[in-house]
Amino acid sequence: MRVLVTGHKGYIGTVMVPIMVKAGFDVVGMDSDLYRRCTFNHGMMAIPSIDKDIRDATIDDLSGFDAVCHLAALSNDPLGNLNPEITYDINYRGTVHLAELAKSAGVRRFIFSSSCSNYGSAGDNLVTEDAPMEAVTPYGVSKIKAERDLAELADSRFAPVFLRNATAYGLSPRHRFDIVLNNLTAWAFATGRVFLKSDGTPWRPIVHIADIAQAFIVALNAPAEIVSGQAFNIGRQDQNFRIREIAQIVQQVVPNCRIEYAAGAGPDTRCYRVDFSKARKVLSAFRPEWTAQRGAEELYGAYREVGLKVEEFEGARFNRIDHIRKLLCEGFLDDTLRWTSKESAAPSK
Repeated sequence: MRVLVTGHKGYIGTVMVPIMVKAGFDVVGMDSDLYRRCTFNHGMMAIPSIDKDIRDATIDDLSGFDAVCHLAALSNDPLGNLNPEITYDINYRGTVHLAELAKSAGVRRFIFSSSCSNYGSAGDNLVTEDAPMEAVTPYGVSKIKAERDLAELADSRFAPVFLRNATAYGLSPRHRFDIVLNNLTAWAFATGRVFLKSDGTPWRPIVHIADIAQAFIVALNAPAEIVSGQAFNIGRQDQNFRIREIAQIVQQVVPNCRIEYAAGAGPDTRCYRVDFSKARKVLSAFRPEWTAQRGAEELYGAYREVGLKVEEFEGARFNRIDHIRKLLCEGFLDDTLRWTSKESAAPSK
C-alpha cells in the first residue's frame, strides 16, 4: 500500500514513519518542516518527501496514493491560541482541502489525526465517541470542524477515519517538552522537582506515540465498511489519570525528586476521562502496549543520556509556541506561518 504521511517530520511522524516502513508500507512524506531546527536525538529516517505546506498541496501531489495518514497541524493548544485564524486555516481548512484533493485523485482512505481534546471540559465521567464536543481551545475546535466536513466526503470510494488520540508522550527525534509526561519528567530530571503548573486535578488520558502509530496501521488495514466515517478514541482505559497522578508516577521513576506546584496554580479548563472500548472492539488488532510508568522510564533514560538542562527544554528550540514566535520575530516565517525567502537556503538541523 502506498501511503502519504503528512507531518512526517514532526513529533509523531518521525516515530510513525519507521514503524510503517517496517510494517511493509510504501511511505512518502509531506511536510513544510516548521521544526527543522528542533531535532533532539538521533537521525530521522530518510524517505521520499514533498516539501510543501498542506494548504499549498495540488491534486498531482496526491496522485498515485492508496491512503493518506494526516498528521500535519499546529499541534497543541498554546499554538492554537497564537492566532486562532491561522489554526483554523491549517488544521481545519487545510485538512479539508487535502482530503478533497485526495478524493479527487482516487485515494481511497484518509486517516485523520484528531484528538481527545475535542471533549474539552467533559469532567469526571468517561466519554465515548458519541459524547458532546466541548472543546475549550481553537485547537480542539479546529479538529471538530475538520471531522465534521471530512465525514461529508465519505462514500463508497472514499473512507475518512478519525483517530482521536489521547495526549501523546514518548521519545521522538523531533521531541516535544510541552506535553504532560514529557514535561514533568524533564523537570524532575533537570531540577529534582516534578513541577506542576496547574493544581493537578484535571483528568487527562495519555498514549505513547508508538501506540498511535500502531492505531494508524490498524486503521489502514481494517475493512472500509467498518471504519469509514467513524471516530475512534485512541489510548488505554487504564491510562486515564489526574495530572497529579502522572506527577506521582514520574516521582517514582526519577530518583530524589519531589512534587512542587507553581505559585497560584489553579485547575486546567481541559478535563476529560475517555472510554477507549470502541477501538478495542472494532479495531480488534489494536493493542496499545505502553504505560505511563514505562514511558517515564524511557524519557528519564534519554534525558539522562544527554544531560538535559532546563534552559534547553524551556527555551525556544524545543517549546513549540516559543519556537514559532522566534521564527516569526526573526523573519523566517510570514504571518501565515509559511517560510520566507530568508529561510529558503537554510539547512535542516
